[in-house]
Amino acid sequence: MTDTEQAPVHALLTDGTTIRIRRSNPADRAGVLHLYEAMSDENLRLRFFALSRACARQAAERVAAAPRPGYRALVAEHDGRPIGLAEYETDPHGSTADVALAVADDWHHRGVATLLLEHLADAARTAGVTAFTADALAENLDVLRVFHDLGLRVTRRYDGPEVHCVVELTEDETYLSAVDTRGRLADVVSLRPLLRPASVVVIGAGRRPGSVGRAVLRNIVTGSFTGRVFAVHPAASTIAGVHAYRSVTSLPQVPDLAVIAVPAAAVPQECGKTGVGALLVVTAGFDAAGAAALMDVCRRHGMRLAGPNCLGLANTEEGVRLDATFAARHPGAGTAGVAVQSGGIGIALLDGLARLGVGVSSFVSLGDKYDVSGNDLLQWWEADGRTGLAMLHLESFGNPRAFSRTARRVARRMPVLTVDAGRSEAGRRAAASHTAAAATPTMTRQALFTQARVTATRTIGELLDAAALLHSQPLPAGTKTAVVTNAGGAGVLAADACAEAGLAVPALPADSVNALLALLPPGAAATNPVDATATVGEDQLRACVEHLARDAAVDAVLVALVPTAVAAAIGEDLVRALTDVPEPLPRPVVAVLPAQSARVELLDTCAEGTLPAYCDAQDAARALAHAATRARWLATPTGDVAELPDVDSRRARQVVAGFLEDNPEGGWLDPRTASSLLGCYGLPQLPWAWARDEDEAVAAARQLAGSGGRVVMKAYWPGLLHKTEEHALHLDLQGPDRIRAAHRDLVNRFGDRLTGVVVQPLAERGIELFAGVVQDEVFGPLVVFGLGGTATEVLADHAGRLAPLTDRGVRDLLASPRCAPLLRGWAGAPAVDLDGLQQLLHRLSRMACDLPQLAEADLNPVLAGPHGITALDVRVRLLPRRPHDPYLRRLR
Repeated sequence: MTDTEQAPVHALLTDGTTIRIRRSNPADRAGVLHLYEAMSDENLRLRFFALSRACARQAAERVAAAPRPGYRALVAEHDGRPIGLAEYETDPHGSTADVALAVADDWHHRGVATLLLEHLADAARTAGVTAFTADALAENLDVLRVFHDLGLRVTRRYDGPEVHCVVELTEDETYLSAVDTRGRLADVVSLRPLLRPASVVVIGAGRRPGSVGRAVLRNIVTGSFTGRVFAVHPAASTIAGVHAYRSVTSLPQVPDLAVIAVPAAAVPQECGKTGVGALLVVTAGFDAAGAAALMDVCRRHGMRLAGPNCLGLANTEEGVRLDATFAARHPGAGTAGVAVQSGGIGIALLDGLARLGVGVSSFVSLGDKYDVSGNDLLQWWEADGRTGLAMLHLESFGNPRAFSRTARRVARRMPVLTVDAGRSEAGRRAAASHTAAAATPTMTRQALFTQARVTATRTIGELLDAAALLHSQPLPAGTKTAVVTNAGGAGVLAADACAEAGLAVPALPADSVNALLALLPPGAAATNPVDATATVGEDQLRACVEHLARDAAVDAVLVALVPTAVAAAIGEDLVRALTDVPEPLPRPVVAVLPAQSARVELLDTCAEGTLPAYCDAQDAARALAHAATRARWLATPTGDVAELPDVDSRRARQVVAGFLEDNPEGGWLDPRTASSLLGCYGLPQLPWAWARDEDEAVAAARQLAGSGGRVVMKAYWPGLLHKTEEHALHLDLQGPDRIRAAHRDLVNRFGDRLTGVVVQPLAERGIELFAGVVQDEVFGPLVVFGLGGTATEVLADHAGRLAPLTDRGVRDLLASPRCAPLLRGWAGAPAVDLDGLQQLLHRLSRMACDLPQLAEADLNPVLAGPHGITALDVRVRLLPRRPHDPYLRRLR
């Protein structure tokens, strides 16, 4: 059952209007009939191919009838009034369905039909429908354009005045991109009353200084807001020089934005009825019922909401200049977009950016994030024409896969940085051998940030370090870093810091060394690090740095300078050597000044730019590493999801449905069912046989390995997870006597728990790996890969990526664990079948995306060798879960 079938959802039209979409019910008869009866004659004729009020009445009866198999109808409504309808009815085979649309005359060209079709297609896919069919008059250009612009593949066949359309419902990148574009445009329009208001009212600004509301009102006034400002107070006539009114309804005009700094539950309702466009709720303390009531008001009246429990928001745009925060200082104008959940972190970031001289384009404190999220802000910054650097602090994710898709697109245009908040020591210690335990919260978030191309830092300081470099310097083409210093010890520490951050400090080629030695004082060393000696002068240092910044053997230059008592090398002179470069350099240059009091500063240069200067080489090196990672991301295509034509998704869904019908609460699959499910996706498994007693075990061994072959026997009972820990397996069994003895041992030790044994031929030698899937309730399916066998519990050498995996994502996943060098051959050992490993991960990813009920799948160990990949042991757990399309347009 899809979300729309389960409960009504709200979504945005192209003009930012909020509508509600829900499944029809018998109570809709009158409303749908009125929808048809209110249509113009032309609209009605195009809908029914004739001017027929009788057809309209029949259609209303059909929509309002009791639910029946193969029929779905979705109603779009605004303010309780049906404004649109989309319905389908399947053919006798159930694979295609005839679709029909109707939209009220006064709601045309606002995206109602397209939005309804997106939701109806989602419901149809879940029901197994692969295509919509529709008949329309050739002159009905509006509906034909709706089908064409949907982003799905459409074929047309003309038959006289009619057109027969077939719309294939398969989601592909073209469709998702079209949905992205529609969603982005609607989202940005809906945010204008919040972030670019022409008028603001503050509700809760007290008479006396000290209240949050009064502080917000003061900042709006002193920040030179370009629009009109009002205050609401039950008794005062003016507050902080602003005219006050008794209620929102008594204001001389309807404001775009209302700032609410009082706990009164009736205030949002009053704002909604008055027509306010957006709410900024700084008030805290909403319980579950209060939160639900607040969101109901916002959705019903189409108001976007920032907060509650937040610091406020600001937009420094010249035509707006809105500071609706209660921060101590106004944010300076600039190009950094900032969104935070924590007000304290927001203040820290604003202060840090102010110290760097990097102003903000807009700032939003998301607070409890009931509505407006980081995803919304990324789309706003992408479109505002001012933002060049996005900075996020997110403690939670409402729709991580949609966030990932948006962030990946935005990161192509500007750096997107975040603090990886909520890292868990307990999560890092988790090293159990099943996927749900191996997939720690840290791994899941890191997978999200990696795939979203988000630069994730560990602290606010590191975030500002990276922002300073990305704001001021070009990106390095790689990791090769030249270290220049006037003190050998400082150069050694800087080189160590670079290596620890993942940067390379290679020896410079001979021609570069000779050129540098010709520029530097006698006694200098130029192999890398470049020791310019304490006697280096300003001009010599400048020439050295300029040469390295243009040298093809170098990707970045790190200059570590310490003040000395040598007259020619006074610290300020040497720093001036870096800032007096007359034109921008093609490669990034960073300074490390241990005597500097600030962690990072941006020094003005003669080339009308800035140079980042750090007090610690580790901070500088990490910032360079983040820049190098971003450069690598930008140079690497995201890749494509692999086509797997031999996958039998329909059969897999039948296997899942059959198991859950017998086990409504879910559980671990028995070996037969698990093998059948994996077989639907072509996942390689070692041959096996099921045996209930000694005789069957002997027969199975003979069948699998011949009369003299060696086999493995594994005990099975529902819920058995760790066979090695339970000593529930016997290895290297040969001959009937040993097989019988092994079976008797398992029976004697496990008794009635034992429901049977699995017999397999003894596998060849190879590297034991681990591959699996876990469905995270918030993040969706995560594919985990790493070292397997018994070592998986000790070393916890795992990495993860969110599904669906692209070909690039699979290669990154294979390269991420520490065991990755073993896969390509190590110490003379042959490389494993990497193509087979890639196929394994692609197929796991496809299975996870197809089956939301797949709570967990473990393939451990997966034996990898030069001639193939085989899963030796498989465990699969299913739970009753409904499909959820993360890309379907809907508000939270």
